[in-house]
Amino acid sequence: MSRGILGLLPRAAVVLTGTALATFALLWNAPGDPALAIALARYDTVASDDVVDHVQVETDLDAGFLTAFTAWSGPLLIGDFGRSSVTGRAVWPELIDAISYTVPLAFAGLAIGLATSVPLAAIATRAPGRWMDRIAVALASFGAAIPAYWLGLLLILLFALHLAWLPAMGARTAVHILLPALTPGLGVAASLTWFIRSGIREARGQPFLPAFRRRGVSNRAIGRDHVAPHAAIPVVTVLGPEMAFLLEGAVMVEVIFARPGLGSFLVAAITARDFPKVQAVVLLAALLFVVVNLLIDVVYRLTDPRIGERDA
Repeated sequence: MSRGILGLLPRAAVVLTGTALATFALLWNAPGDPALAIALARYDTVASDDVVDHVQVETDLDAGFLTAFTAWSGPLLIGDFGRSSVTGRAVWPELIDAISYTVPLAFAGLAIGLATSVPLAAIATRAPGRWMDRIAVALASFGAAIPAYWLGLLLILLFALHLAWLPAMGARTAVHILLPALTPGLGVAASLTWFIRSGIREARGQPFLPAFRRRGVSNRAIGRDHVAPHAAIPVVTVLGPEMAFLLEGAVMVEVIFARPGLGSFLVAAITARDFPKVQAVVLLAALLFVVVNLLIDVVYRLTDPRIGERDA
């Protein structure tokens, strides 16, 4: 198993390098003058030509694409994300502060998704094709069809404005996380319900299960030792991308609910053409994608040892 996992590391390096280069190229070639955008964000006033020229030299924007990319990417090898082009402060502490708001939001959304989808799928598979199964499919379809930004606005209208039960903006208390977490959590619940339901139905239809029942094995033992591991593989497959979706959705949700985190951090950085900050967020997302997929591969091999045997 370790040989197969080590074989994934070069691919991870290629993904991270390609992501950094592509993002830097997109920012570099975006419309407008990046030096002017940085000067306006830094001084919050109309910038003179001398100020713009000074910013251009200070941020290596006059040195050419490859020179600027090398100057930025070199320190990354020792974990240095550089300094903000606008504030001059180190990017890493500000990024950590933004992550401290976004990661709990993403995990809260995942918890809501799992707490909703697992019981719903289990109830639906007890009587396939019956009314409970149809209701579960309908709810999953409805949840998957609603865009996160629209669902967030609906939740604000219902629970914050009309009922006045929950706050709609900020992150001052634990209650402030409920509506932002519910917004992506319901979308995740819809997707997971489909996969868990399909995995359980496929696992229960395996031809070897009747033999266990004839031998006197209890249904609980069959479900624990045979149905659950078989049904877990497709669920693990979708759980990794769903976690990435939660972090991406959290960025959008934070903007909708005026919540601090990677969302406001990224929007402000893009507006100011603050290259180090934008690159830090993008690389963090790419690193998360690589790590999640690596963990999925490990879980695959632990769940089904036959996957690891093919690498031997």
